[in-house]
Amino acid sequence: MKITGSALKYGDDINTDLIYPGRYLHIYDPEEMAKYSMADLDPDFWKKFEKGDIIAAGKNFGCGSSREQAAICLKYAGVGAIVAKSFARIFFRNAINQGIPIIEADTDAISWEDKLEIFPEEGRIENLTTGKTISGTVLPPFLMELLEDGGLIPHLKKSLAKGSTGGE
Repeated sequence: MKITGSALKYGDDINTDLIYPGRYLHIYDPEEMAKYSMADLDPDFWKKFEKGDIIAAGKNFGCGSSREQAAICLKYAGVGAIVAKSFARIFFRNAINQGIPIIEADTDAISWEDKLEIFPEEGRIENLTTGKTISGTVLPPFLMELLEDGGLIPHLKKSLAKGSTGGE
């Protein structure tokens, strides 16, 4: 799996209220939810964002509430991957469950609009703009399988279609 996109760089402690503001929690359609991604953090997000772009952030991305909508809106917006120094654990799992590739890495060498290539199975990020290689976390094979299947629900459907429940 290779993900290519431009970096949208943000700082530390980006909480789920900034990713998906609470005033939009009455919206249940994921395509509609996507329109409000990052609305309070970056009101011009949709002017800058192109499908497949990569969010790069500092420490503690996705902190705050356990709001699953924060991961859902980013998935349906078309975010290619998220790279951050660290993630709030519940956001990390929500993102994986939605099929969003997540890598923990030092993002200091990433700037706004740097062109990145990410290889999640290796935990490697190539900054094509600067020529630097960044090493990050490598996800375990079972999480890579979830990502390759598009998230938890598609993975379960695929497993059930094969007649396996994963416990064999």
